[in-house]
Amino acid sequence: MIFFRSNLFYLPQLETERLILRRIRMSDADDIFAYSKDPEVARYVLWDAQTDIREARQYCRSMIRQYRLDEPSSWGIIERFSGHLIGTIGYMSFDEHNHSTEVGYSLAHWKWNQGIMTEALGEVIQYTFSSMDINRIEAQHETENPASGRVMEKCGMHKEGILRQRLYNKGRYVDVSLYSILKSDLNRSSESARNQ
Repeated sequence: MIFFRSNLFYLPQLETERLILRRIRMSDADDIFAYSKDPEVARYVLWDAQTDIREARQYCRSMIRQYRLDEPSSWGIIERFSGHLIGTIGYMSFDEHNHSTEVGYSLAHWKWNQGIMTEALGEVIQYTFSSMDINRIEAQHETENPASGRVMEKCGMHKEGILRQRLYNKGRYVDVSLYSILKSDLNRSSESARNQ
């Protein structure tokens, strides 16, 4: 099924073995603040560690507005067994002419190295290619954060190179590694799995 531009970023609820990906609600503000105030979580992303619950509430309002306007936005990553929001994942930008989008994500520090983001990103990639008119998904990470690149690689994304001083983040220019996956890459890996 292909969604037309009028509801491209509908963001339906998605589910994996351990996670529920759903739209962010105002009631998520406490959980968002709990992990977003951690400087380690904010270290390699383009936002600063939150210092007040009001910032988390403003983020929730911003996401809800983006849903309403059908703009690129994010899912909340909900841990099934606890019911808590432990991160976000979603679309950072969209190139309608070239049928491509960029994804980005963040995760509570206490949930790192458990395969959670790999599980979430894999689900978003599957959804994007199966339900949207998208040919290419991109993601990038600061070169000083190779763990994020390993998540991308585990989900079948290919490193395309390093973009020197691509971003200005927290007072300095940083190099980023660019990754991508094409719809045809996913189709090839599915065919390969069926033939084994």
